[in-house]
Amino acid sequence: MHKNHRSDEPAAAQISFDEFLKVDIRVGTIVSAQTFEEARHPAYRLVIDFGEVIGRKKSSAQITEHYDCADLVGRQIAAVVNFPPRQIGPFMSEVLTLGFSDENGAVVLFAPDKNVPNGSRLF
Repeated sequence: MHKNHRSDEPAAAQISFDEFLKVDIRVGTIVSAQTFEEARHPAYRLVIDFGEVIGRKKSSAQITEHYDCADLVGRQIAAVVNFPPRQIGPFMSEVLTLGFSDENGAVVLFAPDKNVPNGSRLF
């Protein structure tokens, strides 16, 4: 997760549809969740299955306020899968798990309201 964004921030600058398509947002199922002890801020290490084409990817996610590791496994989430990997302490985060800030700034995961095939792309 990136820094929390509040609902009172102005909208970002307009972009074209082609620019939007450059951001590859896919659905995946969390297959593993562990506490990320070395993280500066409370976080989990996730392994997310994005299906046959993309495969399993790792992500560091600051989602400890609303979620326990055991509750995350089997849950579908959305993530950006085409950012370069990012080293976070001893962990290489390969995708950016997406969420929204609640009224207190804690992250609430972004996910489909019905199950869809892993690897499905947001459009």
